[in-house]
Order: sequence, then C-alpha cells, then structure tokens
Amino acid sequence: MTAVGAAGAGELRGFTVGITASRRADELATLLIRRGAAVVHAPAIRIIPLSDDTELSRVTDAIVADPPDVIVATTGIGFRGWMGAAEGWGRADQLLGALGASRILARGPKAKGAVRAADLREEWSPASESSAEVLDYLLSEGVDGRRIAVQLHGATTEWEPIPDFCAALRNAGADVIAVPVYRWTPPDDCGALDRMIDSIAAGGLDAVSFTSAPAVASILGRAKEAGVLEPLLTALNGRVLAACVGPVTAAPLTALGVRTTAPARSRLGSLARHIAEELPQRSGPVRAGGHEISVRGNCVLVDGEVRQLPPAGMALMRRLAERPGLVVSRADLLSALPGGSDDTHAVETAIARLRGHLGAPKAVQTVVKRGYRLALDPADYDRLLERSSP
Repeated sequence: MTAVGAAGAGELRGFTVGITASRRADELATLLIRRGAAVVHAPAIRIIPLSDDTELSRVTDAIVADPPDVIVATTGIGFRGWMGAAEGWGRADQLLGALGASRILARGPKAKGAVRAADLREEWSPASESSAEVLDYLLSEGVDGRRIAVQLHGATTEWEPIPDFCAALRNAGADVIAVPVYRWTPPDDCGALDRMIDSIAAGGLDAVSFTSAPAVASILGRAKEAGVLEPLLTALNGRVLAACVGPVTAAPLTALGVRTTAPARSRLGSLARHIAEELPQRSGPVRAGGHEISVRGNCVLVDGEVRQLPPAGMALMRRLAERPGLVVSRADLLSALPGGSDDTHAVETAIARLRGHLGAPKAVQTVVKRGYRLALDPADYDRLLERSSP
C-alpha cells in the first residue's frame, strides 16, 4: 500500500483517500493530490489479456461462423482487447464482418468509443451507462429465441453484475454467448491490498475510490477470505466514503446494502471532483476548547493545521468525535485503544499524550468519575442538541 503525501492546501487537505484502480491510478492520484488529499494506492486487481486463450478463440470462431443477433459491448478495454486478439490470430477481418452483421449495443461511452474505433457503429447506448438499462432495453423488445453475445468484464464472482445479466437473458429465452475478452485476478502480492482492507475496516481512510466492479469484487472476496467482510461493510456504511465512478462499479456494494456515492458523469475527473465535494460535507469542523477541530481518517485538523497523531491518539479522537460533546466512558475508550489493554490507566496516559499532540489541551475535557468528552463551545453544543431533537 503506497502512500503519497498531499502537495499543498486544498479542499481535501487532511483527508486520506484510498485508490483501488490498477489502470490510470496515477492520473486519479494526481487529481486528488492537487486538491490537498493524501493518497493510498493498493491495486485490487491484475488484468490479464486473453490473446492466447483457447476459450476466447473458440467463441470468436463461433461468432464468425454464425453472427449473433445482438452484440453487447460492456467495456472499452475489453472490446479493444478482443479486436487486438483477433488481429493476432489473423481473424480480425472475419470478426469485424460478423460484428457488422449484428446489432451492437454499447453500455457506455468507453465501449461506444472502442466500437467506433473498430469502424463499427452501435445501434443504441443508454444515457445512464448502466447494464440494467441495457437489459431492460433487450427484454422490452423480446429476446426469446435470439442469439445474444455479451462481452464479460472478467472473472465471474458472486458480487459481479454481468453473470446476473446473462442469467436474466437466458431466463427470458435467449441463447447467450459469453465472450471472455480478459480476466482479472487478485494482484500477485496482496500485502498492500490487505493493509488497505484493514485500514478501511478500522476507519483509517476517509474515502476509498472504485473505478471498476471487478475491483470491488476483489476487495469483497479478499475481505471475506480474511474474515473481515462485516467490519469492512460496516466502515463503508459509516465513516469511510465509498466513492464509485458509476452505478455499474457500485452494483456489488449496492447489492450488499452499502451506501455509495458517484458523480453524474462516469469519468475520473468527475470522480475526483465528487470526492472533493462530498468529504468536507461529511466532516464539518466543531469548536472545542476554543479551537476549530475536524477529525480525519489519519489526522486531526486544529485551527486549519494538520496534526498527525499516533495510533492510540487517533483511535481516541475518532471515538470522541463519534459523540461530540457527550461523555465517553473510560471503558469505552479503552476498548478503542489498539493493543487490547485492560488497564484503565492506559486511557489516562493516552489522553494526556493526545492533548499534547493536539496542542489544544482544553479541547478534551475530563469528566470526573465518568470519562472524557470533546469540550464543545456552547454554540456548537446547542446546534448538536438541535440536530438530535425529534
């Protein structure tokens, strides 16, 4: 897991954003860093082209011999990879002829661009860039008895939407030809990915970005294997923003009840801007002990200055910030400390160090015999009471 520090001030200063992309990760990281974010990168997948794959070759021959009624192009990289593989086999002209004899539906602009780059033309493409809308379009006109070729995203897992897409067509009577243009696997070294999963589950990131459904599926699968799927989902439904480039990418998380957010346009630039808009709204500052304080995933902003805290201090600040102005018991804070200590004096020591790192000793108030609280200024405390009132 590679971390890149923020280069200058911006609306994301103090926030840490995880990037799971394997392609164009540097581009997304640059867009976020320019806005002040710190970036953590852990590729969730490794894409393997299938230029020498016997199954893709067999499917290509079948399509050339008997062109389907409909071709569904789902991704630009996949469609281009298919054309490249056919070129390597010396069958590009035959494949283009077969595709030209079929109706082509493109799921989104990237797939549309790849289709047109091959001197083909799509019949239709949904404005939503959604596989669900493509499916509705096909089912509404009837697919019983028709041959439909569907370009797959990669590996098929329990969390990916394309297998359900194919199953729905088959259930409606279509003869579906699955076109495995590439496949994805977890990265060769999963250490960085495992650290990112742990960081998400612990609330150590403010947001994690997803640019493909396979990346989401890979993280879910890895978390399930490690036995931390539930903590991961809880964090993504809580303090860690799940930012997806579009609805297709978000589909595996949506199916599990995770709240996601996405820009209006499925583009990297739009995703970076969307994250920059969403995160500050979720982490509004409070005034405590005469200082403006805002808690981030890996740091605390005190009067606009980034304060890096040790793990114990960060854990305590997250717990206190969950209930601003309210007393948090020593036992509760003890349970939040890393290391599993059962000595309540560890809380007192950690609180003392926390005050020192913050440079705002009056921000964390001791409530005798009860615990500690963020000492909200009266105006912020009144606003808190108003928000909590029925």
